[in-house]
Amino acid sequence: MSQSSPTAAFYDPLFLKHYEFMHPERPQRLEAIRESLESFGMLKQLTWPDFEPASQQQVTAVHSLDHYTRVRRLCQQGGGRFDADTYANEHSFDAAIKAAGAAIAAVDAVLSKRFALAVALVRPPGHHATSNHPMGFCLFNNIAIAARHAVQAHGLTRVMIVDWDVHHGNGTQDIFYQDPQVLFLSTHQYPFYPGSGHWRETGTGAGEGLTVNVSLPAGTGDAGYAQVWAEVLAPVLRRFEPQLILVSAGFDAHWRDPLAAMRLTLDGYAHLAGELRQLAAEVEAPVAVVLEGGYDLDAVALGMLTTLRALQGQPRVIDPLGTGPQRPDPDLTPLLTHLRELHRLS
Repeated sequence: MSQSSPTAAFYDPLFLKHYEFMHPERPQRLEAIRESLESFGMLKQLTWPDFEPASQQQVTAVHSLDHYTRVRRLCQQGGGRFDADTYANEHSFDAAIKAAGAAIAAVDAVLSKRFALAVALVRPPGHHATSNHPMGFCLFNNIAIAARHAVQAHGLTRVMIVDWDVHHGNGTQDIFYQDPQVLFLSTHQYPFYPGSGHWRETGTGAGEGLTVNVSLPAGTGDAGYAQVWAEVLAPVLRRFEPQLILVSAGFDAHWRDPLAAMRLTLDGYAHLAGELRQLAAEVEAPVAVVLEGGYDLDAVALGMLTTLRALQGQPRVIDPLGTGPQRPDPDLTPLLTHLRELHRLS
């Protein structure tokens, strides 16, 4: 994608109405992202198309009807909790189907070839929602709904989801574990919530080998992630030759995040996104980004800014957050050796 190619961004103020007092997944996350984009002059550079909520048919292409109905009913009743972590209020169903609609619209935008890059700035996030259960702050799985839309509405047969949120995208894995048309690659802290995502989990049936879990030890930083990109992600992507790349972009692997223990910096995110941009260009695949987690407001705001600039081919911004405590990265050699052997990577 060229630096001058337009970027589509999808956002709705409705996303701010999904709220619970003192919960880490809060409206200020999106407000901070928009403020960061504005302060760097990027807000006006983006195109902000209108978009529709996801339909019941689009949501139930990945979720059970019971799941859809339970979320809608609880919100109609004024809200409540699905589990200890996952809340809903009277606005949450409308926000969730609009968030899924934003992810769908991002896919449509790049596959129409009007945009080389699209981003869905959404909440509630999605990647923990399984086919049958909301969980982990997530009601509907936005990126899974968008990937299934790419297959069903656009006829794609090779969609790749790259999930760099610090938590394993168990819901996305659950939905596509037997699917030969969607490759799911996750880099995540392990062991950690939600407990899934061991490197041995690779898919089943027709989807065997199309789930790639890079289960990283706590403390992994820029060097470790760069090694994963070079030794695992790049060969997996080149072999699969995706027609579309979707990014579950969480920014909770940043060293400042209060809920995790990884050590990525903004420069680290810039490297991951920049390398992904080059790989996408190699296989001529458009890229759409969907916001997931990230609970330090500065890290999520500047992380999204940094990611979008790198995907556009723009120069890196000076990192005002720094590198955090300096410690050597854990040795990833055994893990990466296992992954290369398991997935037959050269």
